[in-house]
Amino acid sequence: MNPGKAAEWTLRIGLAFALLYPPLNALVDPLAWIGYFPPFIKGFVPDLFLLHVFGVVEIAIALWILSGWKIYWPSLVAAGMLLGIVVFNLSNFQVLFRDISLAAMALALSMLSYGHDGSAGGSSASSRT
Repeated sequence: MNPGKAAEWTLRIGLAFALLYPPLNALVDPLAWIGYFPPFIKGFVPDLFLLHVFGVVEIAIALWILSGWKIYWPSLVAAGMLLGIVVFNLSNFQVLFRDISLAAMALALSMLSYGHDGSAGGSSASSRT
């Protein structure tokens, strides 16, 4: 495997882990995660339902990124989600500062795949040589 592919895989696996851990951990400790939702989102549906639906979205995005298929879009969505978590929880910045680094990883993945996965023509990023 060439260094570029290895770097892409490293980014994909690292980002996917960061997206998979919260929803899986929320199954055993939901109260550790529900507080990150901004107040204006809560109250429409039960908090646990909101948490687990968001978790399903995180899992879907992580699996999509791991698949390597057209990862431009899920990478952008992941970056937006991560930055949104930081913006709406600035009082927790001492913990969430890492999400900015994760968002940068997601943006790097989207840049690597841009034009190579159908986002602007071309083939999959994971099939490049």
